[in-house]
Order: sequence, then C-alpha cells, then structure tokens
Amino acid sequence: MLKALRQALGYGWRYLCSRKIYFVCCTVVPMLFAFFFIDLMKEGLPLKVPVSVVDLDRSSLSRRVVRNLGSTELIDVAHSDENFNQALDRVRKGETFGFFIIPRDFQRNAISGQGTTITYYSDLTVFVPGSLAYKGFKTVAVTTAGGVVQTTLTTAGVNEQVAGTLLQPVVIGEQPVGNPWLNYSIYLCNSFIPGVIALMVMLLACYTICDEIKKGTSPEWIRISGGSVLVAVVGKLLPQTLVFSAIGVFLQAVMYRFCGFPLHCSPWNMVFAMILLVIGSQGLALTICCVIPNLRLSLSMTSLVGILSFSIAAYSFPVQSMYGAIGIFSYILPARYYFLIYADQALNGIPLYYSRLYYIALLIFPLVGMAGLPRLKKHCLNPVYVP
Repeated sequence: MLKALRQALGYGWRYLCSRKIYFVCCTVVPMLFAFFFIDLMKEGLPLKVPVSVVDLDRSSLSRRVVRNLGSTELIDVAHSDENFNQALDRVRKGETFGFFIIPRDFQRNAISGQGTTITYYSDLTVFVPGSLAYKGFKTVAVTTAGGVVQTTLTTAGVNEQVAGTLLQPVVIGEQPVGNPWLNYSIYLCNSFIPGVIALMVMLLACYTICDEIKKGTSPEWIRISGGSVLVAVVGKLLPQTLVFSAIGVFLQAVMYRFCGFPLHCSPWNMVFAMILLVIGSQGLALTICCVIPNLRLSLSMTSLVGILSFSIAAYSFPVQSMYGAIGIFSYILPARYYFLIYADQALNGIPLYYSRLYYIALLIFPLVGMAGLPRLKKHCLNPVYVP
C-alpha cells in the first residue's frame, strides 16, 4: 500500500510539473489576482466619486450647498451643468455617476417657508460609486434641510439649542463591529482572494483527473497506484493540495501581517481554514468528476460552480435575503464555509468551538467525493472520451 502511494505521489508530482500551465494555475494566477486586488483597494474605500451639479438658482444659499457638496469626502463636483438633459448625458457617457439639482427660487422659497425640493439622481448601474454618490447627495440634502429649518426657527425667536434639539431629538451613535474603519479592502480581499483560490483548485483538480480519461492513460494511472482509485486520486491531488495551501497561507500572511487586516484569533485558525478550503474544493471537484467523467462537461460545470460562488456564497448579499431556491445552493459551496469561519474568527474573534461545524463541513466535501470513486474507477479502466 505504501509503495503504491509513493508511486502515485511521484506520478502526481511529475504530472503537475509536466506543463507550465499547471504552475501558472497554482501560483501565478492566485498571486497576480491577490496583489492586483489588494493594490486596487488599498485606499479602503473609493473616494471622490465624480458628479455634476445643476444650479438653477445661482443664489448665495445654493452656492453654499454646492460648496458643502464638494467638501464631502465621497463626492467630487467635477462639472457644473446648465440643465437636466446635459447632466443626464454626462451620466450616460460615464463621465459622472449622478447629479444634484437645485431648483429656481430655492433660496427665496426656503427662507420664506414656502417649501422647495432638492432633487438628486445617482447611477446604480455601477453599484459602488453609484451608492457612494447617493449617500453623499442624501447627506448634503438632509443637512441643508435641517440648516434651513434651524435658521427659520431661530429667526422666529426660538433658542438655537432648542431648535437643534427639535431637529434631532435622538442622537444616533454608530459602532461598526468587526470593521470600524468601514474599509472595503478588509471585507472584499478576504472574500474574493480565497474565492479565486477555490476556483483554481477546482479547475485544476477536475482537469488533471478527467484528462487521464481523455488521453486514455487512466488504466496506467490506476495500475501505478496499485489498482486503487483512492490511492490514485490522493497521489494526484495531494501535490496540488500542498502547493495551493502554501500559496493560500502566504496570501493570508500578506493580508494579516503586511496589510494590517484585523485578525482577532490565533493565526492557526485561519491557516487551518485555508487548508480545509483547498481540500474541500478538491472534494467538490472530485464529486463533479465522478458524476460527469467527461473533461469538457466537468470543466464547464466546475467553472459554473466556481464563478457562481462569488455571488451565491453570500460575500456581498446575505443568504437570508436570497430566494430560497437560490440560497440553498450556498450550502454546497466550500467558499461559503471559509467565509463564515473568517467572519467568526478573524473579524469577531469568537471561541473556536462555535465555528466547529464550518470546519467539519469543509471536511465533508472530500468524503462525498470518495463515495463516487467506484463510478470513477469504472470509467478510468474503460476510458471512452466523448468530445
């Protein structure tokens, strides 16, 4: 048994080193994506989203509103347009992500108490800058309305402190948990980088297994492994496990050590989670290979599952708010359980005991794959490639 395992491992290492593309998939792609994404999000939050302003009043109050708009950290008043159509054209061309309209007679109507309307539009086609533009617009609109009301009350003889209390009777104190800096990089890098690693793990595992059937070398592969398909699969995938795990742990060190991302648990908790993510992703790929022992179809299915992980694994949209028929698929994705471990351990620092089920879930994936090994062995011993 040990001799067969050594032979299978040697075969697996030689296969992994036989083509440069395997090395690229294991190391270059995850690291390039990680460093690109970390550099892209190094500011933590996109700031100074370009917008335009349509000031139809041209009064001292409207100019003050425009100055307040430009002084916020989220918005850059890049253009001053003459009318609605001109501002809308800029949004359609992609020059701005929204515009703010101050109506005619704004100052006169606001001071006289007749009431006026400030209108703002944000382009949510590009979600992040559109949302930031909306947030900046809303903040300025609310503070402007409050300022006008406070001025009106104080003019009518109400004490300034009393007027402020009437406008804001309850002061809200915000205490963001886990990410008090509201840093997008902390959240996104720890989600998408492991997601890319899981995707590459599944693609390479699926390819290297089904490629044996396509080329007709699978009987020799099983023979070298002592006739055991389990030994053959372990020998094939274990070298990939070691390489991907090393790359994953290295990228974790970059994020937690050099980028200063929060890590409120023992580093070994996240290292163990990364290793299990690699093993769980290989187990899912093995399951797909057992069900669909065809290179083209299994790669297509693996690619689909890996890509959908970025949305269904609930990185940016909670499972509880998904349609039930869609949200249920999040529980068959290894990336989902890694993300839950990250949220519990690295961000919240809760005791490891409460995350034990997520670690166990990652271990179930290879066990499910092993259940289909008899079917895989049958196709390996009688390889028939269907293009």
